[in-house]
Amino acid sequence: MDLREATAEDVDAVRSVARESLVASYGHAVDEALLDEAVEEWYDAGDLGDDVEDDDAVFPVAVVDGVVVGFAESYVVGRRERVGEIDWLHVHPDHRGSGIGSALLERVESALRSADVDRIEARVLADNEAGTEFYEREGYELAGEREVDIGGELFAEREFRKQVGRLRGISEATYQTEDGETVHVAFDESDRGSQAPFYVAYVDPGHERRYGYLCGNCEGTDIAIDTMDRMECRDCGNRRKPARWDAAY
Repeated sequence: MDLREATAEDVDAVRSVARESLVASYGHAVDEALLDEAVEEWYDAGDLGDDVEDDDAVFPVAVVDGVVVGFAESYVVGRRERVGEIDWLHVHPDHRGSGIGSALLERVESALRSADVDRIEARVLADNEAGTEFYEREGYELAGEREVDIGGELFAEREFRKQVGRLRGISEATYQTEDGETVHVAFDESDRGSQAPFYVAYVDPGHERRYGYLCGNCEGTDIAIDTMDRMECRDCGNRRKPARWDAAY
């Protein structure tokens, strides 16, 4: 097995691995039609082509006998601290259990550590027991669980974190919305956007009642979310791609 950086020629193979991985991890809990829709939405060929050319992305692929059988992608998100977000980590089901997932994760973690991140984050659906066990085995801690709406269905999603540096920034601040409401913004809870992260905002300081999101680009709170969990700031156009079941390993 060899690891190398992904290229534009790998896009079709990456899409194929993603689909087979999703079916293996979630086929027992998610309708296959929704999985096919997710692949088309999340692993759009044009978007993947842009991703592999993005200098800010860490995008290794695992190759066995000349065939791509696994891949991972991550980014550094500049919040109030530096966070490495693992967008996805997929291994073809025929090659699971051979150490490929661990090798991909080690490659990603090494790049993120070199980028001086404070911690690394990954998310998996609760229905993916293998993914949960994988991150726990790799030293990640369960940081929380939330419901995500994908295609009109609610799924429990777990967030895993590994602390790799000393936090340097503040984790919360208060903002006033256009309606005059005070919201409490958690800078350690966010999603990557096209221009800046989206931070989770709460009504209460105890972070029990969610308000919505704060746009990190314009600090607006008028955020639209559709049924595929696409997010867009109505004030500045900052956009987040649809939610993905990031690590289907």
